[in-house]
Amino acid sequence: MPRSLPAFAALALAVPAAIVFTISQSIFPGKVQAAQDPAASPQFYTQKVRPIFDANCASCHEGKNHRGGLNIDTRAGLLKGGHDGAVIVPGDPANSLLVKLIRHEGPKDDPMPMPPKKPKISDADIAVISQWIAAGAVMPDTPAQP
Repeated sequence: MPRSLPAFAALALAVPAAIVFTISQSIFPGKVQAAQDPAASPQFYTQKVRPIFDANCASCHEGKNHRGGLNIDTRAGLLKGGHDGAVIVPGDPANSLLVKLIRHEGPKDDPMPMPPKKPKISDADIAVISQWIAAGAVMPDTPAQP
């Protein structure tokens, strides 16, 4: 009997924790998981994603440049997208046009693979962008100043 008591005690603690988690997920969907994922923070965007965008996308899609109608300065701009619609689907990188284009898996001509005049973005950088989108594409409320 003493051996089963610790297992029972662990179960007695685990069940209420699972219930609390389940209830919190139904009340605040995604909030509990997002708090655990570092990619779901504005800092992840600022420190990891923004430098990739600056190096590969900014000259055509930031500031006063909105080639293809796309402005990546803000989350709203990414959600609105360009002439071809939204480029990100928060939580779903596989269905985000941005990911398809930077993987060079999108339509050949319009919109063309990105960036068009540079080598393909590294697989590591694509993974960072995909991770960020999967975590909800969280960005700071105000765009970074150049």
